[in-house]
Amino acid sequence: MKPQTALITGASSGIGLELATLFAQDGINLVLIARNQERLEALAADLRSKFGVAVTVMTQDLAQPTAPEAIVGKLQSQEIAIDFLVNNAGTQVYGPIQDTDVTRQLALIQVNLTALTHLTMLLLPEMLKRGSGRILNVASTGGFAPAPLNAIYCATKAYALSFSEAIARDLEHTGVSVTCLCPGPTRTDFAHRAGIEDIRLFRLSSMDTRPVAQAGYKGLMKGKSVVVPGLFNKLMVLSIRFTPRRLVTRLGKYLMARAG
Repeated sequence: MKPQTALITGASSGIGLELATLFAQDGINLVLIARNQERLEALAADLRSKFGVAVTVMTQDLAQPTAPEAIVGKLQSQEIAIDFLVNNAGTQVYGPIQDTDVTRQLALIQVNLTALTHLTMLLLPEMLKRGSGRILNVASTGGFAPAPLNAIYCATKAYALSFSEAIARDLEHTGVSVTCLCPGPTRTDFAHRAGIEDIRLFRLSSMDTRPVAQAGYKGLMKGKSVVVPGLFNKLMVLSIRFTPRRLVTRLGKYLMARAG
């Protein structure tokens, strides 16, 4: 059988790095996308050495609207077919909407929402032509409810969740499955860079990257539509369904505020 290949965005650290390792362990070749060339090259060398898989590195900034087409252009020039697409790249801007920078927020939308959609639609036709493929979109438990102090980030994750669930139904019986991974607070470089490690929700409950990635990978391979890792996160998502919307935003602001 021809070796399969997974493309992972945001692969240089955190959940993306753990997912890359899980694919490599199963003998699946990789295309790793991130902005940090040095980290990507080090990760690629490590995975090649440990698991004997082929690893292609592409340095791209998904905040640039041209990045998805550039990635697909390189794939075509190198004749690399993608069997697994993992839209993991993301960014976050914390704080009241009126205090945040519009340029950073628009870049967030480009990465978390537009690039995810663009890459999916560019790579989907070849999957459909082959009659096989799997897509994993990484959202968040924040996608289940509006969150003051994190308004645009959670709105993009709500989009990722809704988009994933809808196209999973569109693609029934095509051989292509779509899974949405919705982690809660996770201990990553991403959380550190976003400056959210001291918010109440993060202090209340957070997970390591490995079990989050394992849950997403397992769900992807089983063709699940939505994966929420961790008991606390599952209970939180369930409770949101039965809580009045106005109270959800009040609780959301309390949990997203910095711990005193």
